[in-house]
Amino acid sequence: MQPTQSLSLKIVDKVAEREGVQPEELNPPIHDAINTDALDALYDARDSEKNPSTIEFAYNGYTVTVDSTGDVDLENRVAALDPEKTAV
Repeated sequence: MQPTQSLSLKIVDKVAEREGVQPEELNPPIHDAINTDALDALYDARDSEKNPSTIEFAYNGYTVTVDSTGDVDLENRVAALDPEKTAV
């Protein structure tokens, strides 16, 4: 992640890479899934001691998990909802 890149843009980049598309091609846009201004503010580098332990939300077929350091993990929603099924 570039030091100036917001967390929401980092998530968009990661989902787009996983999908094999350009970030601007993702539909729906991330702001339809979560308030990106609030998300970015929660992980503002100036207040890193106040970061939440984790945030999890659904976006574009994935469960997005952000840990206290701002690391992003994507899990296929089918696998997250039903561990018996394998991710495609």
